[in-house]
Amino acid sequence: MARKLYLLLLLFCGHTVSEKPLLNDRPLAPLDFGYVPTGSYDTNAYHEPGPIGLLFQIVQGFLYVVQPNKFPQDLVKRIAQQKFGETRNDYQKPENVLLTLQAIHYEIGFIVAAVLGVLFFLLVPLVGFCFCMCRCCDNCGGEMHQRHKKNADCQRGSIATFLFVTSLLMSLGVLCAFAANQNLTDQIRGSKRLVQSNFKDLKTLLIDTPVQIDYLLNKFNITKDKALSELNNVGPLLGERVHEQLGKGVRPAFDAVLNMAGAIKETKEALENVSVSVEVLQEAMDRLNENLTDAKLQLNSTLSDPACFTNVALTYCNKIKNSLSQLKVNANFSTLPDTSQYLHKLNNVLKTDLSNLVQKGYAAFNSTPELVHNQTKNIEEDMKNILDSIGANITNFSKMIPVLQIMSNLTAYLAQSEMYVRDYYPVVEQYDFYRWLASLVLCCMVTLIVVFYFLGLLCGSFGYDQHSSPTTRGCISNTGGNFLMAGVGFSFIFSWILMLIVIVTFLAGGNVQKLVCEPFQDRSLFKVLDTPYLLNSQWKNYLSGVLYQNANVSLTFEKVYSDCKENKGIFTALQIDNLFNLNEFLNISMYVDEISDRIEMINIKLNNIVLLDEKGRRNLEDFSSMGIDEIDFDAFLAEVGKSSTNVDLLAFANDLEGNADMLPKGALGNALKGHANSIRMIHIQQVVPMEQTMGLLNQSIKLLQRTLFDIEGKVLDVISSIDAAQMLINNNASSVMKQESKKFMDTVIGYFVQYIQWVKDSIALDVAGCKPIANVVDTAVDVFLCSYVIDSVNSFWFGLGGSTIFLIPAIIFAVKLAKYYRRMDTEDVYDDVETVPMKNMENGNNGYHNEYLYGIRNPIMTSAVEQW
Repeated sequence: MARKLYLLLLLFCGHTVSEKPLLNDRPLAPLDFGYVPTGSYDTNAYHEPGPIGLLFQIVQGFLYVVQPNKFPQDLVKRIAQQKFGETRNDYQKPENVLLTLQAIHYEIGFIVAAVLGVLFFLLVPLVGFCFCMCRCCDNCGGEMHQRHKKNADCQRGSIATFLFVTSLLMSLGVLCAFAANQNLTDQIRGSKRLVQSNFKDLKTLLIDTPVQIDYLLNKFNITKDKALSELNNVGPLLGERVHEQLGKGVRPAFDAVLNMAGAIKETKEALENVSVSVEVLQEAMDRLNENLTDAKLQLNSTLSDPACFTNVALTYCNKIKNSLSQLKVNANFSTLPDTSQYLHKLNNVLKTDLSNLVQKGYAAFNSTPELVHNQTKNIEEDMKNILDSIGANITNFSKMIPVLQIMSNLTAYLAQSEMYVRDYYPVVEQYDFYRWLASLVLCCMVTLIVVFYFLGLLCGSFGYDQHSSPTTRGCISNTGGNFLMAGVGFSFIFSWILMLIVIVTFLAGGNVQKLVCEPFQDRSLFKVLDTPYLLNSQWKNYLSGVLYQNANVSLTFEKVYSDCKENKGIFTALQIDNLFNLNEFLNISMYVDEISDRIEMINIKLNNIVLLDEKGRRNLEDFSSMGIDEIDFDAFLAEVGKSSTNVDLLAFANDLEGNADMLPKGALGNALKGHANSIRMIHIQQVVPMEQTMGLLNQSIKLLQRTLFDIEGKVLDVISSIDAAQMLINNNASSVMKQESKKFMDTVIGYFVQYIQWVKDSIALDVAGCKPIANVVDTAVDVFLCSYVIDSVNSFWFGLGGSTIFLIPAIIFAVKLAKYYRRMDTEDVYDDVETVPMKNMENGNNGYHNEYLYGIRNPIMTSAVEQW
């Protein structure tokens, strides 16, 4: 029946899917499948003993003193693997003898305690019998005579105290035994609720598993809908991807052409600036030359004044005359090459709008998605069919396993088991009642003895009269002594029965605690069970051999228990993948291969896309062949680098004004200062604008020089890049389409891989969580056997055994104390005031005081108990 449970897990496909690695240049969008519905389990396989737990801990501490050794895994394994009793000489084999000695060494604590118990069991009744016979012969304290001692009161008090303490300890032991006995009964009665909780959790497991399976299968629709939403837009999407991939090679070529078109326009603007600047500079230079000549003539005329020939002014006037030769222009722009012819050619080139041609090429290239969509309409339908096949395979697989039938059979089997437990539970309670009653009788035996002792102490203590002689003690005191002797008698009668029960329960409960409960808690017991070839000499792994008939599968009790303890799925805990090969059901690699074959058949043509037509190419070639790069740019730069005048007019005007200041004040000095101001005006009005124009000319020349450097090579590179891009479109569009189609289908199949991976994870962690199975084991072993039964049994023998052991000192103290409480037949009498021997002779020949001599009869008949 258990194997049927494993069959339903065939529905779970995730663990065995083997796909080819999927490559994608964009991250796959995660799908949200939600959380698998899981039921809540009510069983708490843990027992908190409450106040009695302190007693349990004390008992476990005592057992540790008796048996401090760790769980002997190796010894248990070897003993289990060794075969005893097959032949008569098996026990005499050296290895078996060694194992026996090792077992004895491990159990030495229990053996010693058991031997002591057996000695108690044998000797105490024998000693009691001999003691009775001895007292019947008026020996061993049976003679009803008490000798006076000086410390009699001290002895009586000490013995009473010791007996009282011993009785208290015995009472404490009896209370422990009573508590343990009642606790075991209460736990067995309460275990019914725990058993019902375990059955309820198992039912929840069986009920939830089909629901979880349906949930996993229904979530396939999310994957399918996501894949179909992608496929509904497969044409435009593939077109966009192809367009994007081709654009990586096409856009740089378009950018290069556009840059060259911009360079052509910049060249035209620079040539126009050069032509205009040269013309303006020539005209300005001519005007400047005329103005400087006029200024020079006027200065010569002023220096011809007679005032310049005086001694004071002659030196300064001559100095001014000598500097007049510097007033002339320095640059000559009339010798520069004419650029008008190049400008004319460039205007002819610009008649063709290269930028417009590039935009047309862009427009043609941007039509790629539409062209791809029109040529790949069939692939969309093919991919949908393949995905439908994947979905149909998963859906049909779920129909191959009769889940409802399996669940129905398991539920019926579980119901029968629950009914069996329910029917036999009253029988268990009945037998437990018998056990409780028997244990109660044992406790009552000790209680009876303790009660006799306490009554004896009570009556003896309160009825004792120090002024009374041993032969005249009161009835109450005598009754107390009789109670003590009755306790002694019952102690001898019951001691062997009590010790026999203690020995049996001690050996059974102690060894179960040490060999089962403690190893179960630290899982050492599972390691023993998982020993290869231990439970079956033919199987390496017993559990896998039973479940799968394959003992080579590494399936251990410890691993199964640990996984179920963590509420992992049965599929993971029992490693059911070793039983069923799910690859053949949900291996989508065949579909990946089919998709790859379909993609290889794709062949698209984009020959209608022209990036740059012949007109644009000729335009670029005409620009590179104009010869504009042959212009003598160095000549332009040389003239522009010169100053417009031979001398700085401002400096010349300042020197002229300084020399005028050195002359005597008068018309000559004022005239020279007027000429200086005129020269300054020439600089401001003519030289400064010329320098600005020359700067503009310098910038234009350098721009042309930089733009036109190796212009033929640059144009050739642009044309080559356009040709390469055009070749990419014409020849590689199909390969790019195949590559992008593969990536697209990898994305779509990736959704199915996500679903399968999610199913695998859900099976491993959520579906059919086997925590109830671990709870059943914990309930049976840890809770019921160890916590309920063994702890109570161990506490019972601990309390009962302690009380039984204390019977020995109690017997001794009770016998001695009874002598002080009971009424004696004779006593020793010594009168301190009458020391005459004749007086002593009156009391008897031996010095005893005999009540018959004085005519005093004992009012109490000596009973059979008094003879003790």
